[in-house]
Amino acid sequence: MSFQSASLRAALEVLGEILADRGLSHDIAVIGGGALLLGGYIDRPTKDLDIVARIVGGTWTLAEPMPADLVEAVRDVGAALDLAQTWLNSGPTSLFTAGLPIGFAERAEVHRFGSLTVRLASRVDQIAFKVYAAADHWPLQGKHLQDLRALAPTKAEVRLAARWCATHDPSDGFRDVQLAPVLAVFGVFAGAVGNADD
Repeated sequence: MSFQSASLRAALEVLGEILADRGLSHDIAVIGGGALLLGGYIDRPTKDLDIVARIVGGTWTLAEPMPADLVEAVRDVGAALDLAQTWLNSGPTSLFTAGLPIGFAERAEVHRFGSLTVRLASRVDQIAFKVYAAADHWPLQGKHLQDLRALAPTKAEVRLAARWCATHDPSDGFRDVQLAPVLAVFGVFAGAVGNADD
């Protein structure tokens, strides 16, 4: 089953209620298509919601491994609503290990669903993640590039995203073969990424 915005919110509401009933609470930061859907940036269906980090006692930490009680609650919601058991997952948490964009936590938009706090990556941070994902999948021009177009980034935002991408993969091959063509779609040249102007 794929989510629309309303059905994803409904699943999170149910999850928050289940956690509350069990005396539990969790605080997560999410990115990707599901977060874009929740934020109103896209309207294409998505199959899941990706946790990039968990916040425990005010400290940001890896999403993986997900706590057993959260995994169980996610599975119970999946069973009740006919969703995949991994409709909420920690797939992209390696991005946290390599480093989220500076200021990510402060820019995140906080939503509460019962005992579940969900921090949505801001638009500027989603642009960074989508530039990286589009480059990583290049030459395929699929959902990541589609999402990036929907975000309508400015050239300055694309350059900022490219600088962050370079901290995750500084290789010439990534920059020249994968990242450069994505930047070109938005009128930005890889050689100008470090400059104020194109």
